[in-house]
Amino acid sequence: MGRDKARLRLGGRPLLGWVRAAARASGWRVRVIRRDLVPRCGPLGGVWTAFQRSRVRRLVFLSCDMPFVSPALIRAVAERKDKAVFVETAEGAGFPFALDRACFPTVEQALAEKRFSLQALARCLRARKLRLPRRRQGELRNLNTPEDCARARASQRANALARPHDAE
Repeated sequence: MGRDKARLRLGGRPLLGWVRAAARASGWRVRVIRRDLVPRCGPLGGVWTAFQRSRVRRLVFLSCDMPFVSPALIRAVAERKDKAVFVETAEGAGFPFALDRACFPTVEQALAEKRFSLQALARCLRARKLRLPRRRQGELRNLNTPEDCARARASQRANALARPHDAE
């Protein structure tokens, strides 16, 4: 994108604002990781940072570029009893996902071995994958390119994308 995706605006609100609103509506405490303590490690740097900065037993990870994620999906991931739960995407394991603190040593080992892939982490953890029905796949849509943003804005203007968090 060439700029901070969290600050890109959609429907008058930054992308991070959409995700934060869904997280708050899910009933879970919300903490935003703005800077990874271990930079240039992809999502694993953020995962490691979150475990370092929190003492809770279970953490739920969201991506700032997924403005259509719903509170219901966040709750579904968070409330699974498995130690590691990832939503299944077309690419494999993806956001949102939840990890118990017991997963932290595996995250540390992956970082030490420079294995930064979420797919590899999910495999190492033997994570449960949560598959969404086709009608809810839009919640997993992330905005990675200017074209993705333009399409989302056009859809929203045409009311094809109702404000997802107001429906909860």
